[in-house]
Amino acid sequence: MPQNHPKADTCHHGHGPKPSAAALAATIADARIRCEAAGLRWTAQRERALELLCQAGGPVKAYDLLTNFKVGASTAPPTVYRALDALVELGLAHRIPSINAYVACYGEDDGHAASFLICDCCGSVEEVSTPTDDLLRTIRRQSAFKASTLTIEAHGNCARCQR
Repeated sequence: MPQNHPKADTCHHGHGPKPSAAALAATIADARIRCEAAGLRWTAQRERALELLCQAGGPVKAYDLLTNFKVGASTAPPTVYRALDALVELGLAHRIPSINAYVACYGEDDGHAASFLICDCCGSVEEVSTPTDDLLRTIRRQSAFKASTLTIEAHGNCARCQR
């Protein structure tokens, strides 16, 4: 269950499938390729951040990653934030501003618009396909403004919490 969500302690069911070892390995391998294709180094910190996001099965705050992050002698908050920022830049994760959390992205390459359904009961987050990708392309095509991100968030209750 997502950590530090204000209502997480009142919700008694799980959300968010965690990847199998094989799926996690494939995600990490794909991330390494995408990073190198972008001309960036794939670091142990980036790999650990992505691994922890995938294993979380839902949104997680950067500070919540610190406990299990441990890459090298010690890990300071700026190290975690730099790793997460790199993952967001590469399109491997999204930052969800309204809950100040991060979630792994299993979608397309970077540059797609993110749309999230956020459950206010249990804290689960689902990334959904919406016409926002078209909107982002239209903005880029029709104006001199180069939008780097577009995030749509819908808050409410998921199907499980409605029952």
